[in-house]
Amino acid sequence: MTLIHAQEWLNTDSPPGPDDLKGRIVAVEAFQMLCPGCVSHGLPQAQRIRQTFRAEDVTVLGLHSVFEHHEAMTPVALKAFLHEYRIRFPVAVDMPGKGPMPRTMSDWGLEGTPTLILFDRQGRMRARHFGQVPDMAVGGEIMQLMLEREGS
Repeated sequence: MTLIHAQEWLNTDSPPGPDDLKGRIVAVEAFQMLCPGCVSHGLPQAQRIRQTFRAEDVTVLGLHSVFEHHEAMTPVALKAFLHEYRIRFPVAVDMPGKGPMPRTMSDWGLEGTPTLILFDRQGRMRARHFGQVPDMAVGGEIMQLMLEREGS
């Protein structure tokens, strides 16, 4: 999986590394806590993915990528947000970039939030959905990735 440039991880005692993710489908929800689409669609969908698929098959991660309202979206506020919205999967706080875009967001070519990114078992980025995407479509994509043989 392409590296997440995290300045901090929340909801985990040990940040997931390449060995932890090897052989799994990884779904990353890039979000901002003040983004209405993230709160109403992106994060609830990530929670449904986590509830639907076995942890041995699919890992769900959050990526808090702040590119606006920096003063309001502090790590302390994010911790409270994750608690209030019952977000339990690991969440990385994206590192600042050279310009206005956070580093991972820029490296991955993301357009904004919410964005759902799917990585296959070999760690290759296979889907990048900006905005709302139907659950059935995401479920179908994840199942397709699960059915692919290792090494293909």
